[in-house]
Amino acid sequence: MPMLGAVLTPHPPVLLPEVGRGREREISATGQAMEVAAETVARWDPDVLIVASPHTILYRDYFHIAPGTGASGDMSAFGAPQVRIEARYDRALREELIRQASEAGLAAGTLGQRDGSLDHGVLIPLYYLRKAGVTCPMVRMGLSGFSALDHYRLGQCVVQAVEALGRRAVFVASGDLSHKLKSDGPYGFAPEGPVFDQAATEAMASGDFLRFLTMDPALCERAAECGLRSFQIMAGTLDGLAVEPQLLSHQDTFGVGYAVALFPVTGKDDSRRFAAPCAQAKRNRLKERRAVEDPWVRLARLSLETYVRTGQSLDGLPDGLPEEMTTQAAGAFVSLHVDGQLRGCIGTISPTRKNVALEIVQNAVSAGLRDPRFPAVRPDELDTLEYNVDVLGEPEPVDSPSQLDPKEYGVIVSHGQRRGLLLPDLDGVDTVERQLEIARQKGGIRTGDPYQIQRFKVVRHR
Repeated sequence: MPMLGAVLTPHPPVLLPEVGRGREREISATGQAMEVAAETVARWDPDVLIVASPHTILYRDYFHIAPGTGASGDMSAFGAPQVRIEARYDRALREELIRQASEAGLAAGTLGQRDGSLDHGVLIPLYYLRKAGVTCPMVRMGLSGFSALDHYRLGQCVVQAVEALGRRAVFVASGDLSHKLKSDGPYGFAPEGPVFDQAATEAMASGDFLRFLTMDPALCERAAECGLRSFQIMAGTLDGLAVEPQLLSHQDTFGVGYAVALFPVTGKDDSRRFAAPCAQAKRNRLKERRAVEDPWVRLARLSLETYVRTGQSLDGLPDGLPEEMTTQAAGAFVSLHVDGQLRGCIGTISPTRKNVALEIVQNAVSAGLRDPRFPAVRPDELDTLEYNVDVLGEPEPVDSPSQLDPKEYGVIVSHGQRRGLLLPDLDGVDTVERQLEIARQKGGIRTGDPYQIQRFKVVRHR
């Protein structure tokens, strides 16, 4: 069997005695589980490890696979430079993987490396594997902004590459769970944190990898997880294979979820192919969302779809719009998302057209075609897009950040002719300080420059 199995590991630096200096005892169950997992992999005696880490360089539209003959890294960033590991790369397998990914239509390769050293998401599992005697070469990869299904498909390409070269391989999925499990933890608490950890660990214990592929992106964002896409690639490497799932441990001592799981391959099982169910679940979710879109969102969708497919703007407004859309003027933002990832966002702070409907028509097309952060939306993407429309209330000045609330109010910061705006209630923006920092950066306002603050409310349409 080319794929011997997979191991799912966390990567808290404090887990290493050289870093923890006693604190590692507070998560001793995780350390013991890592030792068990590493010893099991050693018994499997693989020819190669394929390691995915969220701390290896990440691109929105590209899977980076580490180039060269090998790499080294140490834990000096965590006060333990004496912990140093060197690794050899399986260059032939890497090139075959890139070839398989290309044939599958996935953008993957060795371009864009910025720091070739091993990151701690790789170093920590390797630390335990080396102690257990695993010294085989590896292929190291990062994650991407692609969909859950594309991460799964990359895992399938791993299997095809391994089979083509006759390797016996183990996949190492490095990743922590939620970082929002305790109010006194380093990242605070969010209700979605425990929900994510429960769902993820249930998937590990049962081997139901479809759950990794169909988790709500908004929940994942608010839970501040870092390992899910590693787990999605891992699921792809075990496509069509029978596994014996073993959840060895789960701890949240420091407010971050650390899970260790093993998935030894025991044979073939065609019922464990999750790509088609994942695609169907996505189609169902988009269909359900579209069925409940309100007139603001339907108008945004119609505007962009018409322009992308015909090259022409709408010829007049559709009939039946609510009166407030055609008689009131306001600024509006249109946001596009694909699989929970931003795909475009353009808006106006103050009205530039005679009513909200025309504001939406204009900004929906701009969000799809003129957001400088993204390429123009293609016709084949239209059916995958999800739309939000935010209608802005009148901005009002505030005297102090204490008058802000990132869930309730958006902000506008101004310094001379420079202005930056941030909408309210955004995933990952939980504090006033973070909200002001992002708005200032968007406006090109430097740290230390004085700025004025305005706040505004929005009516959000999804």
